[in-house]
Amino acid sequence: MGRHDFIITVYCLVCEQYQAIQAEQPIRHGGFAPALSDEEVITMEICGEYFKLSTDQDSFDYFQAHYPDWFPQLRDRTLFVRQAANLWPVKAAMQQRLTVVSGQATDPVQIIDTMPVPVCGYTRSARDRCFKPDADYGYCAAKDLKYYGFKLGLRIARSGMITHFPLLPARPHDIQCLSDLVEGFVGDIAADKGFIDAVRQALLAERHQVLVITPPRKGMSTSHPPQVLKACRRLRKRIETVGSHLTERFALARIRVRDLWHLQHRIIRKVLAHTVGVFLNLQLGRSPLDLDDLLTA
Repeated sequence: MGRHDFIITVYCLVCEQYQAIQAEQPIRHGGFAPALSDEEVITMEICGEYFKLSTDQDSFDYFQAHYPDWFPQLRDRTLFVRQAANLWPVKAAMQQRLTVVSGQATDPVQIIDTMPVPVCGYTRSARDRCFKPDADYGYCAAKDLKYYGFKLGLRIARSGMITHFPLLPARPHDIQCLSDLVEGFVGDIAADKGFIDAVRQALLAERHQVLVITPPRKGMSTSHPPQVLKACRRLRKRIETVGSHLTERFALARIRVRDLWHLQHRIIRKVLAHTVGVFLNLQLGRSPLDLDDLLTA
């Protein structure tokens, strides 16, 4: 579909989900109605992220220049940015609702991983005054990267839709984040070698009915059949694709904000944009993770 059709489709989807969330719990409790509707703001945010407009200024300038007739009340950048940030609970609820209505939240087999979220350059970290004491130093073995910031946990369904994305401390090893990543889930989890821990895995299987399947290290025995390990190895490639989407298309590693609250809002917005892309692909019968070819122009 072209950009015009994409924006209209996203707007219709946002309106549908917004009304469903509003029916469960009122979003606005009083005061003057904003010039821009919440649905318009969220639509511009999602489309802006999808069009690789990584900053609020870029999104504002793009829609003001190219779609003034569609968004005639888009006049003040500060009001747009403030309204967008304050809508973070709605966007979080919308993302979770999309995983439920698409059936992906209940997928009995899911995949977990983590990825770095740096908040400033490594050499500037000693002078950081915005994120202390929450941010910390971390190391990503997959990228051989030392960084200062946080760690984003990812749990995805087999389709590639993100079902859970906790923001985690950067310093602890991945295995210490396992409980956070499988929270609220029952079923089988495919993970990499960084999550090998026989004691934690046994406790999760016994108490929470979560079976964590990891490839064995060299010389290590495993009770999982070879065909199961092969299937999990194939599934883990999908979470690597999702990580690449978040890093390259949605610029997760280049978020520039001055506090944790705004960082969390930006992450929610990027994950929602990714979820919308996967959701639309599923609705159209396309490959769920083929985000590039969803737009034809």
